[in-house]
Amino acid sequence: MSSHPDKDELIFFGGEFFNGKKTYLYNDLFFYNIKKDTWVMSDIPNPPPRRCAHQFLRQGAAVGVWGEFYHYKDLWVLHLSTNTWEQIKVPGAPSGRSGHRMVLSKRQFPQKCQSTSINDMHAFSLDFTLSRLFPSGTGPSPRSACQITSAPDGSGVSIYEAKKVVEKGTIHSDMFLLDKDGIEEQVPRAPSLPPRPGFSLAVGPMRRTLLFGWVYEEEENETLEGYFYNDLYQYDINKKRWFPAQLKVEEESEEKEEGEGASDILVEPCARSSGMATVKYEKLYLYGGVFEVGDRQFTLNYLYCLDLHKMDQWEVLDPKTQVWLDNWSDSEDDEEDNEEAKEGDDEEEESEEESDEEDEEEHPPVQPGEALEDFQSRTEQYWVGLARVNMGTEAKDKKMQKVDIAIAKVFYEDQQ
Repeated sequence: MSSHPDKDELIFFGGEFFNGKKTYLYNDLFFYNIKKDTWVMSDIPNPPPRRCAHQFLRQGAAVGVWGEFYHYKDLWVLHLSTNTWEQIKVPGAPSGRSGHRMVLSKRQFPQKCQSTSINDMHAFSLDFTLSRLFPSGTGPSPRSACQITSAPDGSGVSIYEAKKVVEKGTIHSDMFLLDKDGIEEQVPRAPSLPPRPGFSLAVGPMRRTLLFGWVYEEEENETLEGYFYNDLYQYDINKKRWFPAQLKVEEESEEKEEGEGASDILVEPCARSSGMATVKYEKLYLYGGVFEVGDRQFTLNYLYCLDLHKMDQWEVLDPKTQVWLDNWSDSEDDEEDNEEAKEGDDEEEESEEESDEEDEEEHPPVQPGEALEDFQSRTEQYWVGLARVNMGTEAKDKKMQKVDIAIAKVFYEDQQ
């Protein structure tokens, strides 16, 4: 996901969807109009092959795409002025890989890349020359899925945390700065953040970097349990310090907790990992991500917006397109829905909408004027039963309670 350089739009390309049986890859190109709150699919000839876990980067009137989960090493450019795709072929390209990161610094794409725990770095000049970088100093150890951002003035590149997988995953919490003088480790001032993989990162205004969500994985008796979070932090580049980005409405709601104002609904993104984040006009946009319940992985398609100047509330954009609850329907409905999503013609889209309406009717309806807390309390047993069916009898009660609250909230917000 990236912001458009000239228009009030966000640009989306590719991605994946897993329904428990099959993984679907996409090479669709979408534009989201911020002012009109509408999606437009752009059918440009000769697009890159279907892919996920790629890097998507905008420079001027062009967007660059490199790499993929299946270790592609092709480089593509989308020219926004002419609406054309172009594959860039230059010698000396990095080996095919995924889990890499790419960011713009001056007029180059520095790539901090990993495949089987690689820690090499390459730079692609916008004059179409590619070179490998050998900065002085001690750089990060081999790792995958780190995050990387450029300084607002383009003078350097910051590398944030990551995960190294050998026999058992090691979560890193170190930070590094790469500039013209070399690479060196950065030690943020206290309080520091605990190690966290799967977070989203975006460069915000006033030389601050925004971090949202993450997942903590706990391995026990050959079972991997994931705990997801939805906290938001900011990193001040000048002060070298992390601090929580608390919404102003949260402070006011604490004072009104026992008053009539306590019934006001606080909208916020649910816990997730690997969401996409970008900043446009001092507003943070958050899209997608994954959330796991037992052995099921849910792909989210909520689009949220947060005004970084006001910091008063999250806004849900285009909320009626959510497919969270479809993943809780029976397997036959899932297969039909996923086949419809894969084919994508008009008739199938209509039948998918009808199926969604039928699925929604199976759940307890929200009564007119009913507050979220009242709805959750009234329908608690239903959601507990639904969570138990999908998580199994061996699921922990604490995890079960967390899940039933989350899905009740998602359903409630979808009906508003």
